[in-house]
Amino acid sequence: MAEELVFRFDVDGEDFTSAGQASVQVKKNLRQLGVDSEVIRRVSIAMYEGEINMVIHAGGGTALVKVYPDCIEIVLEDHGPGIKDIDLAMQEGYSTATDTIRSLGFGAGMGLPNMKKYTDSMDIESTVGVGTTITMRVNCQEVL
Repeated sequence: MAEELVFRFDVDGEDFTSAGQASVQVKKNLRQLGVDSEVIRRVSIAMYEGEINMVIHAGGGTALVKVYPDCIEIVLEDHGPGIKDIDLAMQEGYSTATDTIRSLGFGAGMGLPNMKKYTDSMDIESTVGVGTTITMRVNCQEVL
């Protein structure tokens, strides 16, 4: 991977109304770069799911979106409680969201499965009590 273009976003863990703003901005940026609409759709879905997870479970975090000639990489990092059992968390429908979060329409247990579904690769590194870093890649045609 040669030259890259990087977008950095802070995800506010205290504000559900701002959750998703980074994915909307990434969508606009990728559109301006002429990225294929299907790639933009996949990146936007994965990014949104990650943002929501950081708000619900980790009190926020940071998102880096790196645009390479052959792929788009999304790195989500938080300093939340970590994921105790990644295999369990990857199961559709599994959620540790509170009843309050569920009453807002979130916490259905589809975040991580959707992130994996809409990306070509996904790696999760998590330490309980320290935080989680998720790295996802969506392959694409030449962008830069």
